[in-house]
Amino acid sequence: MRRLPLVALVLGALLVGTPAAAQARPDTAAHPDTAARSDTAGHPDTAARPDTAADPVAAAAALAGVRTTGTAWGLDPATGRMTLTVDDTVSARDLAALRETAARAGAALRREPGQLRTLIAGGQAIYGGGGRCSLGANVRSGTTSYFVTAGHCTTLGATWYADSGQTTVLGSRTGSSFPGNDYGLVRYTGTIPRPSAVHTYPGQLTVNGTTNATIGLAVCRSGSTTGVRCGTVTGLNQTVNYAQGSVSGLIRTNICAEPGDSGGPLYVASTGRIVGILSGGSGNCTSGGTTYYQPIQEILAAYGVTIP
Repeated sequence: MRRLPLVALVLGALLVGTPAAAQARPDTAAHPDTAARSDTAGHPDTAARPDTAADPVAAAAALAGVRTTGTAWGLDPATGRMTLTVDDTVSARDLAALRETAARAGAALRREPGQLRTLIAGGQAIYGGGGRCSLGANVRSGTTSYFVTAGHCTTLGATWYADSGQTTVLGSRTGSSFPGNDYGLVRYTGTIPRPSAVHTYPGQLTVNGTTNATIGLAVCRSGSTTGVRCGTVTGLNQTVNYAQGSVSGLIRTNICAEPGDSGGPLYVASTGRIVGILSGGSGNCTSGGTTYYQPIQEILAAYGVTIP
């Protein structure tokens, strides 16, 4: 079985892509009630409460009770208003109830095409429990080496490999948190090289530490399915309701991703600093999408590790 190159050991990307921002579009077939609404996919629904925007703190308290799968909520920095996002899997009945909730909270309602999901698939990159994800960052505690990835990945299996045949061992899971959070830690037990770098195909970008996300920050992500894609940070402290449960405190971007990209790093290309680890998103890299990331500094603090 062929051993993977540094893709599995660095941050797992296959192709260098071009920037891809989310392109929202209406979908009347998926939502038959569209004609009765004034909102369009990807844009806030202001018809329910056109002139009133509640205090963000009060709105957040009202939205915190939303647990409908396929929804996400958080502050939209462009409008200063709390926004409740729904994907194409939300039924017309649930959508009507969510619109009422948004109106009571003084929040905008936004439609996004596709399905909010964690991003994992069978294939290549790092393998465990029958699934494929992307390695996020190599880290260490003293002289012990680890890597971090998404928690919905590490919950699948205890042992992780560099190949689909599971003959080249990378290491063993030592921590996993999902849902609530979405991060996991794997301790290296194999001897395969593990530089502190992002694999960008072609080439590598040396990792120079971490940084916090800020609105409008230019960022890229690297993943084993769609390679390198770039865009900007569009939201902070976002909550996403996946089918497996809710995850809070996430970074939102207008970068696309697809299954298998999960766990890969969000980073600043100009500085080599890691910002976060891919949790999930909606859309795809053909028509565009939205993605959410677990902040890297929270992960490092949770496990007491550092980026080399």
